[in-house]
This record gives sequence, C-alpha cells and structure tokens, in this order.
Amino acid sequence: MLKLHHLVNSRSQRILWLLEELGLDYELVVYPRDPKTNFAPPELKAIHPLGKSPVLEDNGRLLAESGAIIDIVVRRYGQGRLAPAPDSAEYDAYVHWLHYAEGSAMVPLLLSAYVGRLGEAGAPLKPRISSEVKNHFGYISGALGERDYLVDNSFSAADIQMSFVLESARPTGALESFQAFPNLGAYLERLHARPAYQRALQRGRLVNTGDMGKR
Repeated sequence: MLKLHHLVNSRSQRILWLLEELGLDYELVVYPRDPKTNFAPPELKAIHPLGKSPVLEDNGRLLAESGAIIDIVVRRYGQGRLAPAPDSAEYDAYVHWLHYAEGSAMVPLLLSAYVGRLGEAGAPLKPRISSEVKNHFGYISGALGERDYLVDNSFSAADIQMSFVLESARPTGALESFQAFPNLGAYLERLHARPAYQRALQRGRLVNTGDMGKR
C-alpha cells in the first residue's frame, strides 16, 4: 500500500496528482502549515529527517524528492503510462524535464522569493534574478512551442513535474509579465483542467494533521 505524507500547498501536490492520474490506491496523510511561520509542522520530522514533503511510503520503503518519487512510481506502477518507452529518444527528453524542474528552473524562482523578503536590501540582486527567470521561461516556451505537452506532444509525468515551476511563478506575477511566452500560460491552464488534477487539488486541501483516507 502506498501512503503519501502531504504538506498543503507544497511540492507534494504533484505526487498526489500523479497517484490520481494512475488511478492507484493510496492512503493520504495531510499536514497543515504553521499559521505563523508557514513552515512544515514538526510531525514531518518523525517521517523523514529533513522534515520535508513529499514523502511516499511504498510497502515499507521510504521515498523522498519529487523527481525520484515520480520516476519510481511510474516505473513500478505505470504499466507503460505517463512515460515514453525507455529505449526511445523521447525518454531522454522525459528524464531531462524530471530533473530540470528542480535542478535548474526552480533556483531563480526560489531566489526571487527569498530576495523579495529583503526589501530594499535585496534590490541590487533583483535584475539579475529576473533575467534568469526570463531565461528559463524562454527555454521552456521554446521547447514547448505550439505543442500541448513537453514530451512527444503527449501528456506525461514530466508535465506533472514541470507544473510546479509555472505555478510558483504565478503568485509573483512573473509568468503573466512575460508576454512573449503566451504558450506557457495556456499550457498551465491545460494541465489544471485535467480531471485528475482537480481531484488531487480537492484532496490536498484537507487541513487536519492525520486526515487519512484511501483513494
């Protein structure tokens, strides 16, 4: 049995979405954020030493890191769904997007969020960070082009992984401010319209620690 330890409004929303897309049976434990700090609660430390989410239990095995969890779940339970054939050229692109999302794309977005909290002290850094954000959006936009999805124009777990990059940009207005990349906004809306995404969104909004249920 799979058990997802899910922190509300976090990266673990992608794993919840993945489980819904694959139609897997799972248990869900939802952890609210601290109302004052917005940090994860200390209870997550009892699950994983870093106290972060997502963490997925798979028959006694503890899995962490979004990209790794997605890779493992799709290989173990996907039955050929949500990923290209491993011996195809498209699979190389699929693996690239799984790692690019957190390894490269999220870095300037996180820097932008943290520097924004510094006020005037962070002002000298903002032009450089903004330039990097735009650089990455340009790269994603160019790779997507006029297609609906990133890999072979077919929805895959790579799209699930990349969704958080664009979602993280929206609260800051960064995505809307780059009018040169209208395909990114349309892409995100396309992902959000998927029934499995909507189901995951509703389940992930539970707010009581220990709320648990099966799919």
